[in-house]
Amino acid sequence: MKRRTSALSVSAAALLLAAPLLTGCAGDTHPGAAAVVGGERITISEVQSRAAAVREAQRATAQGDILVEETPALQRQMLGLMIFHNLVEQAAEDAGVVVTNREVQQERAALEEQFGGPEGLAEVALVGQNVPLTEDQIDGQLRVGLMVAGIGGGGEEGNDRVYTLLSSTAEEIGVEVNPRYGTWDVHQLGLVDAEVPWLRGPSEDADTLGG
Repeated sequence: MKRRTSALSVSAAALLLAAPLLTGCAGDTHPGAAAVVGGERITISEVQSRAAAVREAQRATAQGDILVEETPALQRQMLGLMIFHNLVEQAAEDAGVVVTNREVQQERAALEEQFGGPEGLAEVALVGQNVPLTEDQIDGQLRVGLMVAGIGGGGEEGNDRVYTLLSSTAEEIGVEVNPRYGTWDVHQLGLVDAEVPWLRGPSEDADTLGG
């Protein structure tokens, strides 16, 4: 029987936005790919589309200019989150952790109650901690948060367990990243600027216009 997660506390499930990114480096082996995780491509167009949706939602708010200014590297942040999701899903499958739609909706309902309803939760998600999300992206983030909780089991030891498992998962299945988005730092478990002087990363125009 597969092990199911227990529900996260409301505070622990507050979107888990400070998610690390496990990556490697890639050349032109996978044209059009922002990253390849275990053979599964995350395309540049997918990253741009998600970032553009967030930009649109940000600009629709009263503090839109501030939110945009505070997230200048949105494409790279979004790619990091997408890779993190893929790694957590693989690690959860290997660990026998299952998260149901009902658990996700229960978690969302608890957060909506904490933050003053669906609109309040949407506002919190859009502001974010590291990576802002649209309202439509919240369920996916909560699902991953519940998976992480199931893998780790809680506490400091649980955090170490998650870190170790995600690191080993990344090494086992292989992760490549298009260097325009950065390169993998083994100590930070995240993206850092690629040491390629001539390489320009994705621009704000690319974030907003999808090009």
